[in-house]
Amino acid sequence: MTTEQQRITGSTRLFAVIGDPVEQVQAPSMMNPLFARLGIDAVLVPAHATPARLAAVVRGLQSTGNVDGLLVTVPHKRAVLDLADEVSPTAALSNGANAMRRAPGGRWRADNFDGEGFVRGLRAAGHEPAGRHVRLVGAGGAGSAIAVSLLSAGAELTVTDRDERRVRTLIERLSPHFPGRLHSAAGPGAADLVVNATPLGMRPEDPLPFDPALLPSSTVVVDIVMKPRRTALLRRAEKHGLVVHHGAAMLAHQLDLYVDFFGLGTRLA
Repeated sequence: MTTEQQRITGSTRLFAVIGDPVEQVQAPSMMNPLFARLGIDAVLVPAHATPARLAAVVRGLQSTGNVDGLLVTVPHKRAVLDLADEVSPTAALSNGANAMRRAPGGRWRADNFDGEGFVRGLRAAGHEPAGRHVRLVGAGGAGSAIAVSLLSAGAELTVTDRDERRVRTLIERLSPHFPGRLHSAAGPGAADLVVNATPLGMRPEDPLPFDPALLPSSTVVVDIVMKPRRTALLRRAEKHGLVVHHGAAMLAHQLDLYVDFFGLGTRLA
């Protein structure tokens, strides 16, 4: 598709990524080139919604006839489940969604691809999770989805979060599905991979979610924060000679999943 053909017209289909904040989102820079590459007249834009206004924003977009799909980022992944007509098994088990689509009849279906994208990104970088011990820091929306996919991929998982209630809730929900492979801990410790699944690192003033200087030299340090690419956590890990894995990989490896979920492959021009 040429630049001339990419212009927005009256027939352009709309997608939005919803968050609070939204300045850090990378989805538009990945999805809009994807639309162009597939020859689809569509655009993805950021939509800032505070928790107090989330329902109004989502309901407004859902009732807009040329809006076909929504992506969801922090802190709304759990809350949007209540705004969906249908929830996939993965989203239900993760207790959160990062994508919603308009289904036939005007119903809205929620799903979660964070975990699958995360695992695909690890594997593409040569970090196979099967049989490895992973420490997951953060049991919120993204952390829960990542936990489901890591366990499904055969990892052993230890979860920590400053909110102990979140950890207990996650373990109670997932342990029956993955008996003996899910544990809790007061803080990060030795593991094959240690993952920051919190928003810490999005802002310059954020503290480190954990100190990579205390980890063994064989540890892979993973951050799901996408902007900045080299977070303070990853810079410090590199300074101490640890292998790092950047957050953008999680989104990049969801693109094929979005093509299927949103039916983009059926809209080729």
